[in-house]
Amino acid sequence: MSAFAIGLDYGSTTVRCLVVELATGAEAGVGTYDYPSGVEGVIGDPADPHVARQNPADFIAGTEAAARAALAQAASFAGFTPERVVGIGVDATGSTPLPVDAALQPLALQPAFADRRAAMAWMWKDHSSIDEAERLTARAAELRPQYLARCGGAYSSEWFFAKIWHCLQEDREVFDAAHSWVEFCDFIPAMLAGVTNCADLRRNVCVAGHKGLYCDAWGGWPDADFLAALDPALARLLPTFGGACQPIGEAAGTLCADWAERLGLPVGIPISMGALDAHMGAVGAGVGTGRMVKVIGTSSCDLLVAPPDLTLSELPGVCGIVVGSVLPGVLAVEAGQGAVGDILNWYVKDQCQGDARHFARLTDQAAALAPGQSGLLALDWHNGNRNILADGRLTGLILGYTLHSSQAEVFRALIEATAFGARRILDRIEEYGVPVQEIVACGGIAEKNAMFMQIYADVLRRPMRLSGVVETCALGSAIAGAVVGGAYPTVEAGQATLCRYKDLVYTPNPAASAVYDSLYALYMQLHDSFGRPGAVDHHDLMKSLLRLQRQAAGSH
Repeated sequence: MSAFAIGLDYGSTTVRCLVVELATGAEAGVGTYDYPSGVEGVIGDPADPHVARQNPADFIAGTEAAARAALAQAASFAGFTPERVVGIGVDATGSTPLPVDAALQPLALQPAFADRRAAMAWMWKDHSSIDEAERLTARAAELRPQYLARCGGAYSSEWFFAKIWHCLQEDREVFDAAHSWVEFCDFIPAMLAGVTNCADLRRNVCVAGHKGLYCDAWGGWPDADFLAALDPALARLLPTFGGACQPIGEAAGTLCADWAERLGLPVGIPISMGALDAHMGAVGAGVGTGRMVKVIGTSSCDLLVAPPDLTLSELPGVCGIVVGSVLPGVLAVEAGQGAVGDILNWYVKDQCQGDARHFARLTDQAAALAPGQSGLLALDWHNGNRNILADGRLTGLILGYTLHSSQAEVFRALIEATAFGARRILDRIEEYGVPVQEIVACGGIAEKNAMFMQIYADVLRRPMRLSGVVETCALGSAIAGAVVGGAYPTVEAGQATLCRYKDLVYTPNPAASAVYDSLYALYMQLHDSFGRPGAVDHHDLMKSLLRLQRQAAGSH
């Protein structure tokens, strides 16, 4: 008899639900739901561009709508019945913490806080806590340097404790009303399991390890003395975070009667521990030793696992090295960029006042250009630098403009900048002995833009493959659900059965790669001079761009 698993994937703007047949990997049903609040699901602040909050009511409504749509579609799939669903997995953006009361109810859903922005979920790309992140980094360097060694050397404004600390400054009433703070990817499994006591919540090691300074080496969460050194009010929260955090493949609970009725599923289906969306995308794309997975969307996230014989206590400039955050029991490395698709959307929609058709035109025009032909060089820091510099105060730059620079040239230069940023991350990872032979990409840009993928292959000098599954993150979560439901003995066994790849492989063009090596060296001049203290001589940089432009024009 066929068995099925459900993967729920909560992205930046939508909820996606996948029902997958476990014997074949066939998609039995897919459902989506767009968050209705704010602008494309994001609640901002006109006075502060760093604010990005979300309404947890959207998450709850989206769960029911997306899952019911997927299950309705699955009803037509041969062999499917709700009774054959063996497990449910969940992934979500992060760090996206939300303040809750002792009964695990979000404060934003209570009338007293319904109109309070601080009571909402603090979206991963909320950078309003830059000051707190810098202060936390400074205090950790002084008091707990081991904390920073595990998270790349600096704590980010995108992460758990910086956001909670900023709420203390922004809205003390909300902070005081919160019994605890719960990550989005822990809230959903608890909600589905009917957990109504914060003390019964099970938290996952993925988001806690990469965003919350959690590590077994120092007993789990950061200690009370350290949190009190930041602010005594933060130390008050520590007992509410609970005990040991768990990887996927461990149970967060089972489907409660209320949600079983709402979704049309049997009571008691096992629910896996939640995890970050990109990490489950890595699982769904077959991450393994030597194979990096790049989840490319509004931002990007790079995931890979270390060889079993490699011991790492630090990897400066990345988002963390955590055992069990991708594959249970295996050391994983996370890195990424704060903006990729967001940069391209900003340029096409805001700067060029264009739409999808203009995006396609610029892509065609930019594809006709040779590497270096634009004469332009950009820095991809429009949303700060997540890695390797870990500095949210850095901003974007485009160098080399002339009176002849075109929109297509700028567009290509921005894509190249994101590829150079990706190469800087790759170089750092390999410096510390983690090999990368090939890269698997997933996400909308990777699926739709061949020029983008070829530029990345040329800049990174690696073959770029595409996941054969559109809903890669949801598939990873479904694999986790299948493991906790007993259908597979391990996550790796589920990957071996369900992960697929497209036949198309983007291979590096040696001539293009040689030009990009020269451009990357210039990019690194900008990277280090604007991102690090100490003067760098740029007197020849513009002239070097012109030389590369002339060479490209003569060979194209």
